[in-house]
Amino acid sequence: MNKKKKEISIHKQKFSFKLMYKQRYLLVMSVPFVIWLIIFKYIPLWGWTMAFQDVKPKTFALSIWERTWVGFDHFKALLHDGEFFDALRNTLGISFIGIVLGFITSVGFALLLNEVRLKRFKKVTQTISYLPHFVSWVIIASIAKMVLGDSGVLNEVLGKIGVGPIKFMTTNGPAFWLVVCIINIWKETGWDAIIYLSAMTGIDQGLYEAAKVDGAGRFRRMWHITLPGIRPTIIVLVIMSIGGVLGAGMERQMLLGNGIVQDYADVVSWYAYRFGIGNNNYGFGTAVGVFQSAISLVLLFVANKVAGKFSDSKLV
Repeated sequence: MNKKKKEISIHKQKFSFKLMYKQRYLLVMSVPFVIWLIIFKYIPLWGWTMAFQDVKPKTFALSIWERTWVGFDHFKALLHDGEFFDALRNTLGISFIGIVLGFITSVGFALLLNEVRLKRFKKVTQTISYLPHFVSWVIIASIAKMVLGDSGVLNEVLGKIGVGPIKFMTTNGPAFWLVVCIINIWKETGWDAIIYLSAMTGIDQGLYEAAKVDGAGRFRRMWHITLPGIRPTIIVLVIMSIGGVLGAGMERQMLLGNGIVQDYADVVSWYAYRFGIGNNNYGFGTAVGVFQSAISLVLLFVANKVAGKFSDSKLV
């Protein structure tokens, strides 16, 4: 046990000015990105003060100190609004379904693509798979409605074989979350698989050769070598995804939703847009954003802590 601790301490570098000087070129290279982060990510946090003020279009000309301070009134109104909790339920439902299905499909696709030995076929398949990532949601939603609509292509085919039309886009329930997530998976699986394919290139090829000599087939090599090899990457990405569960964008729901499924299409971002910008109550909209960021930060730390308990892979 002491030997193991000693080996770990050998690779651990303590912070010092000598270490900073040794990595001076890396630090200099990071300066532009740190400046960008401060300007576009931290300085705008000053706008969070609007969450504690009564901010309307007529008060924009006033300085921050001249506006009416309302304290936590916006947060109290938020927590007493039933529509907000409906939006929160929808956001969590869509996000967690998307995380589970998204990781299963992207990791599975990357594993299968990694086993393809024909390089040209592999490159063509990978290129085709991530092309939808660059297509706007306006086009994706139009394609989805043409295929999955009540009179869409898929329902026409199902009608010809005797299966009644299925209401994919007009089911007012959690099934709508699944439809949205499946469409998003089709759009993003190829793009998300790129990082896993990159992680697979760092696995020692000698492990595959040794397993092959021992008689392990492809699926056993995938299960016992490839998956454990990319486990740290999977864990880190899952932690980051959990931290962003409340950041589910409203674009998908706005374009794929309709009046019938509105109760299950509304998400926190859309709620903030409607009640903040739509009602000219920018203080309330900002309060929603602050609440959203705070919960996301808590979820991020909780997921990171849980990951640290069960494995050595975590963010910090």
